[in-house]
Amino acid sequence: MANIIAVVWDFDKTLVNGYMEEPIFEHYGVDSSVFWREVNSLPEKYRVEQGVRVNPDTIYLNHFIHYAKKGIFKGLNNAMLYDFGKNLHFYEGVPEIFEETRKLIEEDSIYQEYDIKVEHYIVSTGLSQVIKGSVVVQYVKGIWGCELIEEEIENGEKIISEIGYTIDNTSKTRALFEINKGVNRHEGVEVNTKMPEELRRVPFRNMIYVADGPSDIPAFSLVNKNQGATFAIYPHGDMEAMRQVEQMRVDGRINMYAEADYREGTTAYMWICHKIKECAERIRKREREKISIYAQAGTPKHLT
Repeated sequence: MANIIAVVWDFDKTLVNGYMEEPIFEHYGVDSSVFWREVNSLPEKYRVEQGVRVNPDTIYLNHFIHYAKKGIFKGLNNAMLYDFGKNLHFYEGVPEIFEETRKLIEEDSIYQEYDIKVEHYIVSTGLSQVIKGSVVVQYVKGIWGCELIEEEIENGEKIISEIGYTIDNTSKTRALFEINKGVNRHEGVEVNTKMPEELRRVPFRNMIYVADGPSDIPAFSLVNKNQGATFAIYPHGDMEAMRQVEQMRVDGRINMYAEADYREGTTAYMWICHKIKECAERIRKREREKISIYAQAGTPKHLT
């Protein structure tokens, strides 16, 4: 199953210009800067007041639930989160790059001789229901994100009430291992299942990880360590973000970076396509070498 190339995407500030929660704040008339300022203060608040340590990557989920229960996010449930996904503003070239990179390999007879495929995945600390409601869902093979559980209130409506599943910037590496082993594709396979490298569905060397900055260093490091490709994105005109990803390149955290524009002809588009072709060529060469071993052995002949 090593003939699959996986492009794994972060979401916020990587595919969308900003954060996926923006349509929610706009709908309820909530100042996003106030909300995130409150969220950023929570780790210290709980440490001082209760001696409790919280995960700074996912504590925002608790605050979302708090807002829903207080009526600030009145009636917020998973169906609404899904619908908010329709209002996301993606960077130029999204979702087209998903389909174009797939066709790059799958419509080329040279690579189809060896059944080489390109798959796209999203691994995000954001809300999976929002992602599932967006235009990109039809192009991806799997989504890892945070999930919220609902409860029914007095009038029979449902609202978000509990945290069901979380992804933080460190557990993104677990998601990468799940893609590596095919956990989401093969029933009975778990992330800790012992599996020889040659049986893993997507070897790390066949992965391209795309994200926006330092919060993704654990994932970048895992992919780099295993000879995959890493690429960082910065918004147009954001000098500070550009300096940040340049430092990551200097430090060996990423292979390359570019402005967040995925249209054909841009650096991001060309580099990702180049890495996909490079990976496909490596797979093709490996498969040809396997065949040549048997071809050289020849056909058994009668002894004379």
